[in-house]
Amino acid sequence: MGSINLSIVDIIILLGYFVLIIWWALRNGKSKDSDSYFLAGRNMKWPIVGLSLFAASVSSSTLMGHSGEGFISGIAVFNYNIVSILVMVFFGMFFLPFYIKSKIFTIPEFLERRFDRKSRTYFSFITIIGNVFLDASATLYTGALIVKLIFPEVDLFTIIVIMALVAGSYTIIGGLSSAINADMIQAIILIIGSCILSVYAFNEIGGWDEFHNRFNDGVWLKLTRPLDDPTVPWLGMIIGIPILGFYFWGNNQVMVQRVLSAKSIDHGRKGVLLVGFLYLLTLFIFIIPGLIGRGINLFGVENLPSEMISGLDLKDNFGINTDEVYPRLITRLLPVGLIGIILAAMVSALTSTLSATLSSVSTLFTMDFYSKINTEADSKKLVWVGRVTAIIMLIIAIVWAPFIAKFDSLVSYYQEIVSYLAPPIVGTFFLGLFWKRCNSQGAFMGLMSGLVMAAGMMITKYGFGINPGIHFLIMAPIIMVLSIAINIVTSYLSAPPSLEKVKENSWTMAIWKEETEALKDVVWYKNFRVLSLLLVVSCIVMYALYY
Repeated sequence: MGSINLSIVDIIILLGYFVLIIWWALRNGKSKDSDSYFLAGRNMKWPIVGLSLFAASVSSSTLMGHSGEGFISGIAVFNYNIVSILVMVFFGMFFLPFYIKSKIFTIPEFLERRFDRKSRTYFSFITIIGNVFLDASATLYTGALIVKLIFPEVDLFTIIVIMALVAGSYTIIGGLSSAINADMIQAIILIIGSCILSVYAFNEIGGWDEFHNRFNDGVWLKLTRPLDDPTVPWLGMIIGIPILGFYFWGNNQVMVQRVLSAKSIDHGRKGVLLVGFLYLLTLFIFIIPGLIGRGINLFGVENLPSEMISGLDLKDNFGINTDEVYPRLITRLLPVGLIGIILAAMVSALTSTLSATLSSVSTLFTMDFYSKINTEADSKKLVWVGRVTAIIMLIIAIVWAPFIAKFDSLVSYYQEIVSYLAPPIVGTFFLGLFWKRCNSQGAFMGLMSGLVMAAGMMITKYGFGINPGIHFLIMAPIIMVLSIAINIVTSYLSAPPSLEKVKENSWTMAIWKEETEALKDVVWYKNFRVLSLLLVVSCIVMYALYY
């Protein structure tokens, strides 16, 4: 990967950004008690919740991955985003009220309230492991590769340490409030910077009409793909992506922790909807610019086939590394000054994701493990333990990050690994909320059977090199159905759950009717259901345009 030659103006902008973010985050930090430190005092308004969710969900690898996939296969990767938006609406409608009303600190805590301690411990443990060894380390590693483009003479490990210190400096000291307030600024920079790059990309190819003429043939601008499509087969889009989407938005502590910080259910819901509307933009500001890169011969490769070929073939046969698409667009299209702004956007994506992961692990360990061991610990003690946990986690992530280069599958197959681990967790949450007969024995057996299936799949594929020949998006629902079946059978073969657990943590039609009554006098543009409908219609229109 070549280096980026920055002007002094761009470097000043980039360094100024770092100083601004750290100052702003620390200025808005809250750490007087556990509610303040771990959940920002549960007092965040919907615009801040929404922008924070957006920034935390868009990592540096997402930017590179979306634009890279755009270059490889067109707009197919947008299916993940459009289905995720529909999942967000469902999550906001049904699950979010229970999370906020119950005053939980962590998502695994909900499993204990509905089932028992065992399910909570299992989910919390694997989430922490994934956060440290996959999320944080992968974010540090991919982010360091980007920064090394800017400063090629600096050692990779040194860059990793500096980035960790930047994100850690405000998250560890100021807690979730610092992280969320930093995310708000980072999201704004990310959106504005990406929009600027998108405008320059469209200008470079000759405008919207020329772009459509160039890629109208074939499947470049089609969301619906054949069953054998390696990116998103149509069946996987329907039955696989919703599972991964719900795990990410409804079960992932990194994301939901920001929702839990909302001052009310209405603010939490509107924050989630704001993310949904922002995600509609990702087609135009992340994915299409990557496809434009193909149209303007970004890599200067002659005789590049006009049909789709895999990223591996592009690398082996044409020397094209699609991870370079976004950085190359920056250096080729933007003038001095703007390069600094867009690089600040990329760094924003990195630090916000790392900050979110730090906050997640800190909260999970402190509230799900330490508070159970030391039941007499006061709020100040919990905050102190949270800070120490974040520091230890950051050190482990720093040490592990360089090894990801040797274990490529940790980054390359992250989505596939999640597609094996997530289904039983999603199935357990759905049964817990919507089926009153589901009990703690059924939940735990469903989770454990899913873990065994996931481990078997990964050992078979990566240990013995035996590929089942089924796309992971289609394998995910198979694992979920099997784990749900085991959950149901076990629940029926054992005693029913206590009425108290079911009553407080299960959805009923009475809740829907109560909300309907409360919304009667709410003006339409403040009504969550009306706004949800507008978002769903927007998704349908978008899909219809690129069917």
